[in-house]
Amino acid sequence: MEYPSRRRVLLGGLAGVGAVAVVGGGAALIGNANEAGAYDAAILDTWRHSFSFDPPLPTAQRELVRYATLAANNHNVQPWRFRLSDRSISVSPDFGRGLASDPDNHHLFASLGCATENLVQAAQAFGLRATASFDAAAGGMNVDLEKSPPIRSPLFEAIPRRQSTRCVFDGRAVPVEHLRLLEAAGNGDGVQLQLFTERKQLEDILAYVVAGNSAEMDDAAYIAELKAWLRFNYAEALAARDGLFSKTSGNPTLPSWLGRLLFGLIVTRDGENKKYEAQIRSSSGVAVFIADKNEPASWSAAGRCSQRFALQATALGIRHCFINQPVEVPAVRGQFANYVGAGARRPDLVMRFGYAPELPRSLRRAVDQVLLPA
Repeated sequence: MEYPSRRRVLLGGLAGVGAVAVVGGGAALIGNANEAGAYDAAILDTWRHSFSFDPPLPTAQRELVRYATLAANNHNVQPWRFRLSDRSISVSPDFGRGLASDPDNHHLFASLGCATENLVQAAQAFGLRATASFDAAAGGMNVDLEKSPPIRSPLFEAIPRRQSTRCVFDGRAVPVEHLRLLEAAGNGDGVQLQLFTERKQLEDILAYVVAGNSAEMDDAAYIAELKAWLRFNYAEALAARDGLFSKTSGNPTLPSWLGRLLFGLIVTRDGENKKYEAQIRSSSGVAVFIADKNEPASWSAAGRCSQRFALQATALGIRHCFINQPVEVPAVRGQFANYVGAGARRPDLVMRFGYAPELPRSLRRAVDQVLLPA
């Protein structure tokens, strides 16, 4: 995802070939100033709190959907649809935005859980108590709403500040009291959170990340799908409002043709593995989320716990980033499950955390684009 795994820094090498793109005074590298300004304005309008927390219920429900769309999701494909009812909101999968690299839709359902958790946290601020449950018949989440005293919790306040930060962290240790808060946030709903903070443990987990990443980088279909979701410049990012914008990884904007050409020339298995070595070794720790059951309801529950963990981390000034390769490649997943003591259970999500500066943000689609008819 931005999520869960695959929002990785795959274009890091582009910065080193920027001279290739300097055409006409460098305009190809920096992009159109008007487009950059429009993108910045769109980001400010996307990643913000509501202007009012006492609107009519239909308006409040639309705002809850907007908060939900700020959740983590794989490749930033935003694979969700929402339906507003009198006193409830449903969160259903948009299988048209499913990924071939997620064949059983595990990450898709985890993303539904992430969106649901944002919705639940935001509802309190609007004076609504949200009760979420998985609707097996409908194949998605249902959130019932009823009036309650308004509360603006630290997790709610963190929603517009949360991001999956795909860079090297600074290596500082997280205080024990903050680790306890993270554990409290990430456990529950039939999901167990395990935290790994010892250097030896991080090296062990790195080996599984490298094994999974190597398998994915050797998969031509995976690379083609990933490339299809990349946005190389402001115009592409603004038009789509989804996918992986190169600037969010700290890389230059490029003309689409040049970005796709350089991607094929620069992105290599060894290069990506070296990036993961630096990123994981600079992290304070790794979080692993393990649901009791291997089914969509439990995958969604794991997503809710991971989103709650991410919001708590954000509230504490701690960054996070998904490193899901060990759970995405079946041959590696079984070995990783043994390492983390999951037994017959399936490890669902893996996330590194630590301290780092904020990076540029990605866009989200408008509420009207994700709403189903009532």
